[in-house]
Amino acid sequence: MQPPSLPRLLAPRLPFFYGWVVLGCVCLAGFARQGPSVAVLSIFIAPMTGEFGWSRTAMGGAVSLGGLLAAIISPAIGPLLDRRGARLVLCAAVLTTGIAAMALSLTQSLVMFYLLFCVARMNWAGPFELGLFGAVNNWFVARRVRATSIATLAQMSGLVVLPFLAQVSMQGGDWRTGWLAVGATVLIVGFVPCWLLLVRRPEDLGLEPDRLAAKDGRAIAEPRFSRSQAMRTRAFWLLSLYTVLLFPVQAGVSLYQAPHLIERGLSPIAAATVISFFSAMSAAASFGVGFAPRRWPVCYGLLLAAVLMGTGTLALIGVATLPTACLAAGTFGLGIGGIMTLLPMAWADYFGRESYGAIRGVALPLQVLAQAAGPLLSGALRDWSGTYTDSLLLFGVLAALAAIAALSARAPAIQTPAGAAS
Repeated sequence: MQPPSLPRLLAPRLPFFYGWVVLGCVCLAGFARQGPSVAVLSIFIAPMTGEFGWSRTAMGGAVSLGGLLAAIISPAIGPLLDRRGARLVLCAAVLTTGIAAMALSLTQSLVMFYLLFCVARMNWAGPFELGLFGAVNNWFVARRVRATSIATLAQMSGLVVLPFLAQVSMQGGDWRTGWLAVGATVLIVGFVPCWLLLVRRPEDLGLEPDRLAAKDGRAIAEPRFSRSQAMRTRAFWLLSLYTVLLFPVQAGVSLYQAPHLIERGLSPIAAATVISFFSAMSAAASFGVGFAPRRWPVCYGLLLAAVLMGTGTLALIGVATLPTACLAAGTFGLGIGGIMTLLPMAWADYFGRESYGAIRGVALPLQVLAQAAGPLLSGALRDWSGTYTDSLLLFGVLAALAAIAALSARAPAIQTPAGAAS
């Protein structure tokens, strides 16, 4: 596929690998991705429910429905990503997300809100996830872990900045001004760099990705699995099992940390402090993973992340003071930062760049549905028992099972695809 003209002009003249330009585009798109994040939506819940009289459950349902739509479309987007590259996928995701966010300022009914927000949230859960990590994994091999950690950190910065931007914008007007500001920022930050500078893979510019080298200096062969080949391996199903076990923990504990801490006797301010510390530890872990030696098997990192999440989850059960709550939530946050960086990398390390989109597109719906199940499980057990203890115990067990799955999920033997992504 012919790359855009600007990269063809720049790549031979740059004193560094063009993959770093691609990573910069991915970071900006990852920042823009957070326009329809739960953190941003939370800023609008009070003013919008106050004006329209909607229930909190009704607004939250748009998040779940958007995730369900992403689970449906992801298998079709994956092969498109492999054929056309991340430029088309990310530009379409940024453009539709930005326009939908700005159009939310015109909301007059719950139906209109659902139509617009579900499109944006679908992009968040599906096309952005595939496009961002597809671009990184196509351009980086030896430095894949560092590049992935930088891309993840950029996304987390969007979670910090965009809710604050929405809140500040609403001070001079109302919630409609906030949506306009969020949508405009998504378009300005994310669209132009991706449109002008993203290239599908190094080979399109006559380049090669940075290669892993053996001790004798020779490049190590990359895996090149087709989708059908990958799905016949034990590693594919163990990584999928790991995802299904751990992402309910990630979503269920994250969403209900604050109310659990308040029920344990902490003040709302103290609970907010704990959540901030949890977020900081997640960001620190995401960035810190980038400096781990590349020779370490990725399954060990996934094992450690599951252990940290399980330990933090169980420790939350008995917290009664701010220091113990920070310790438990910080431990949990370190685990989350680890899986957010390591899991996308694991799929590329195990199955290669050739059909990454097709393979990840099949597995991603499991992640999206698992994330949706976590809050439902936690909420139902809270309503049944009156506390979050039962759900935290359940999530601790799931994390332990995920750790076993990670330890068993070794890289499959390298194969050459029988044909195109199938």
